[in-house]
Amino acid sequence: MLATLTIQNYALIQELNIDLSKGLSTITGETGAGKSILLGALSLLVGQRADTGVLLDHSRKCIVEGTFRVKDYGLEELFAQYDLDFEEVSVVRREISPDGKSRAFVNDSPVNLSILRDLGEKLIDIHSQHQNLYLENPVFQLRVLDTFAQQADLLQKYKTIFSSYKTMMTEYQRIHDEVGKNKADLEYFQFQYDQLNQAKLQEDEQELLEQELKVLSHSEEIKTALVAASAIMSGEGNSIITLLKDAHHQLSKLRDFYQPSLELFNRLDSALIEMKDIAHETELQSDHIEHNPDRIEFVKQRLDLIYSFQQKHRVSAVQELIIIKDGLKQKIDEISNSDFRLDELKAEIDKIRSAMENMATTISANRQKVIPRIEDRVQELLKELGMHNAIFKVELTSTHEFTITGTDRIRFLFSANKQSPLQELAKVASGGEMARLMLSIKAAISEAIILPTIIFDEIDAGVSGDIADKMGNVIVRMSDHAQVINITHLPQIASKGQNHFLVYKHDLDNKTQTRIKQLKSDERVIEIARMLSGAELSEAAVNNAKALLGIN
Repeated sequence: MLATLTIQNYALIQELNIDLSKGLSTITGETGAGKSILLGALSLLVGQRADTGVLLDHSRKCIVEGTFRVKDYGLEELFAQYDLDFEEVSVVRREISPDGKSRAFVNDSPVNLSILRDLGEKLIDIHSQHQNLYLENPVFQLRVLDTFAQQADLLQKYKTIFSSYKTMMTEYQRIHDEVGKNKADLEYFQFQYDQLNQAKLQEDEQELLEQELKVLSHSEEIKTALVAASAIMSGEGNSIITLLKDAHHQLSKLRDFYQPSLELFNRLDSALIEMKDIAHETELQSDHIEHNPDRIEFVKQRLDLIYSFQQKHRVSAVQELIIIKDGLKQKIDEISNSDFRLDELKAEIDKIRSAMENMATTISANRQKVIPRIEDRVQELLKELGMHNAIFKVELTSTHEFTITGTDRIRFLFSANKQSPLQELAKVASGGEMARLMLSIKAAISEAIILPTIIFDEIDAGVSGDIADKMGNVIVRMSDHAQVINITHLPQIASKGQNHFLVYKHDLDNKTQTRIKQLKSDERVIEIARMLSGAELSEAAVNNAKALLGIN
């Protein structure tokens, strides 16, 4: 239950503190006094988004803090799931800073809005006026059945598997589409790969061939130059080597008596050895150079092949062609193995689908099992609320298609009068009937399970008189099972609260602020009388108010 609520710097609220207790608490106030502001602040504690527009003073942050007694809610596992410290008295705080940043805390541990919403659903059930329209929503209708069936854990497991199923189906379709497209391209990929593979390209081949072609194209010039150079160095007559030998011999005569000649002799000796080696190498190279038209033609054809591949694939190096070839091989292998991958994925999908079918079947069976109990109890409550001829039915059929909620299609059918056939709510229920039906469903749920704090925002809209009194009795009974905070404009219902809070506006220093106070016994009489007669309190209104409050 919500034990305390503190609000600072929110809308028209500068600072507000409320202590709440078990049972039924009533909140009243004139239209526009700020009751909706309270709900807005509370909605922040259950993960509602907010911006700086909620700040009363834009130089300070807004703080909304609720203290909850959670001992009997069975929330230990949820706290552990989010790595939060479980305290029997837990504090949920929300802060909105002037720069628009929002922070949330549970027992002083920071949490994101997703966690706050998940926890908030277990702590507070806020029912605003427009939520009567949820009765027409199939998702809400299924949630009613699931709440009665108490299968939240099973549904969560199903939703997890359903999410995996959808992801895998998307992946299967993607691969299937790619396989279809790629198979059409397989012949083309194979042709391209075979061309490159049969060419047996080497990384440095292009550079070597281009250099070889230069040599082959100038073979006659090269050979002529090499032969001439060889003759100059080692040919008959006055060749370089012959002259060097003569000089070498002359210097050798001086070694014994002319010391400087020794260095010259040694240097000349080295030059003679180097010259002989150069002459020998030149002669060998000249022997290897031949004019070879066949080799020239082969090298030209090989280079033309490489150039054509480079132009075709829009690259400039053999290395890039090799990368393309390897990529084509990978594509071909993937396409060739895609059928196997599809079969493998299909087997996984079938396995998940089978588990999902079993869960969906169990979920549907649990829903079918509680339908009679829901129908009977809601109709009993509707009779108590003055709808003696009302008939409420739940129609559950299978769609044979998996959705996030299972395989069921649901309709709430309703007839308010004997002569009226059962139809969907939107076609037959008035606003007042919707309010009574929603209250009946909420009351039935509160009897079946432990509910969190329930906040009704004028669920009694559209009713009055005796029906309002009967709705008040139902709400009082709900407060036996859960803490109920009821915002109302009807004195018959307001008088039934164990505690009564008044929301009002207060003008101070040219500013209007929303405030709230808990009414004492005599103040409650005045407030109920005001609700009965307006600003001018009559003695009859005061006496009527006392009667409603059970005061003699």
